[in-house]
Amino acid sequence: MLKIGIVGLAQVGKTTLFRILTHAHGSGLTSGKQEAHVSVVRVPDARLDRLKEMYQPKSTVYAAIEYVDTPGSVIEIARTGSQMASLREMDALAHVVRTFDDGSQAGGAVNPQGDIENVELELILSDLSVVEKRLARLDKDLKKQKLPALEKEFKVLQTCKAALEKQIPLREVDCSPEDERVIRGFTFLSSKPMLYVLNLGEKEAARANAADEFAAGAGLRQRPRTAVTAVCGQVEAELAELGDEEAAEFLASYGLKESGAARLIRSNYHLLGLISFFTVGEDECRAWTIRSGTTALEAAGEIHSDLQKGFIRAEVVKYDDLMRSGSLAEARTRALLKLEGKEYVVSDGEIVHFRHSG
Repeated sequence: MLKIGIVGLAQVGKTTLFRILTHAHGSGLTSGKQEAHVSVVRVPDARLDRLKEMYQPKSTVYAAIEYVDTPGSVIEIARTGSQMASLREMDALAHVVRTFDDGSQAGGAVNPQGDIENVELELILSDLSVVEKRLARLDKDLKKQKLPALEKEFKVLQTCKAALEKQIPLREVDCSPEDERVIRGFTFLSSKPMLYVLNLGEKEAARANAADEFAAGAGLRQRPRTAVTAVCGQVEAELAELGDEEAAEFLASYGLKESGAARLIRSNYHLLGLISFFTVGEDECRAWTIRSGTTALEAAGEIHSDLQKGFIRAEVVKYDDLMRSGSLAEARTRALLKLEGKEYVVSDGEIVHFRHSG
């Protein structure tokens, strides 16, 4: 399951964002409480909703993301090492950045660019410490015995060290797939994809639809393997208390088309290059998360290793074609259901049935 760590400075709205994502109001969460909050969040998907209506299955399984709200400031975490192991397990980080003045002194002056740079620096320094310790150990080992694997690791880590000393996060270092495999086990923090979540004030809530424009206006520059989205914590917290119909009207009053939670989840998928395909039937309709570029053989393995081992063919129909046809049988009659082999690359939103032996 995809894991996203919510990080940021103190008093920026991290726990509020966690509540928004999980609808965890009234569950005893308190801002600043020194423990990580963890929740599995269902990925909203209107396509799966439609498939559910079409098939009326016994069960419907949505894709899910695990969000972890780390306590306190990420700078304190990086310096003290507390919660560090948890952060290193994350597939990506969501950095909540305050862009409004709440009138209190607790959050300090509003400086989104400065906050981003300060947090990035702490992640870089944390990684640099790990690299330097490992290089020192490798240097001693290589003096005893010249092993190709250790020499390769030493060379790659030297490249990482040079970048980190220039305050360049490792996500911006151009590494070959082979080099990435060498350092993957270190789970460096500055190498993780980063989603900047701009926490807007109520007066700016309508600008959440244009996060990139807002970011540019705030002086935030686009960087490799990063993305930007925006929420208004105050508005979204109220939204979480409403029913679906009331929520839609409430969003419309601010000129918003979807909730901040849906926008954030979609941004995570885009940042990580993730897509969904579906399996359907009377027993179950289900969304499966895969990386863009995944082959049919690999997608079968996401469901079960036996499907991958016994793979024969994949029956594939595009979501829109199925909706227009009304059923898989009609889609087959219209020649819209295709038989594909192992190397076929699955596209977002396709309905796939795997033929297999055994």
